Amino acid sequence: MTVRRRRLWAPLALALTILLFVHRAGHAQSPIPLPNKPDSLHFAVIGDNGTGDKEEYDIGQQMAAWYQRFKFPFVVMMGDNIYGSDRPQDFVKKFEAPYKGLLDAGVKFYASLGNHDSREQRFYKNFNMDGKLYYDFKAPKEDVRFFALESTYMDPEQVKWIHDELEKSSEKWKIVFFHHPLYSSGKTHGSQVKLREVLEPMFVQYKVSLVLNGHDHIYERIKPQNGIQYFVEGSSGQLRDGDLRRGTGLTAFGEDRQQTFMLMEIDGDVLTFNTIGLKGNVIDSGTIQRRK
Repeated sequence: MTVRRRRLWAPLALALTILLFVHRAGHAQSPIPLPNKPDSLHFAVIGDNGTGDKEEYDIGQQMAAWYQRFKFPFVVMMGDNIYGSDRPQDFVKKFEAPYKGLLDAGVKFYASLGNHDSREQRFYKNFNMDGKLYYDFKAPKEDVRFFALESTYMDPEQVKWIHDELEKSSEKWKIVFFHHPLYSSGKTHGSQVKLREVLEPMFVQYKVSLVLNGHDHIYERIKPQNGIQYFVEGSSGQLRDGDLRRGTGLTAFGEDRQQTFMLMEIDGDVLTFNTIGLKGNVIDSGTIQRRK
């Protein structure tokens, strides 16, 4: 009887193992491909990347490899761009060398500042901040405007600035990126509720479609909140293995076992995203509709 039960349980255990793997991998089993249209807007997303460690270089190599088949003219950065000292040689080790292939190809990087970043980084030419702590820019294709915030010191002047800029923006797509997440299931930091109380009403009122953050060293796609899609992309260099808290009700998909970066494409009213793991594999994907 014992032998027979073991024989019956063996296939069931294998089936459960496969089911659990598919559940954890999510879209990795059947990723939604990027349309890769020549006239659409392509861009990449990284966060908490500036370690200078092997994993940052590995991610840089994967980004360069993907660039060969999906040309993105720019990358937006979620902050913590240069950990530790930021001498000239540190900018080489922690930024210029890991992304040399992309920089040589003319790819631009637009940075926001994190809590580990010196404010002097805003003057670093390759971060394209033009000496500003917060700024906006219009994308080269499609009707898209990006807004970069400095979320470590969200003073009244900056709050007024983002309000006024969102109010006067006529672009169909409004995308905001900054370091501290308004929603996160990270165990170490989690959702920044006070910051959310300040910013989210404006995002809702002025039809922001996408908010990109870092800070927690995980990848998380948040279930849409008040019609807005939020992502935490804080694992492009740093990683806190096992830091994703389960059961928060916020997570549509999460990954806390490997470093990641994101690729995005906007074609009309649809944004398609692929999240790429350390080995170049797609671990999450989907589409987002523009808020109207």
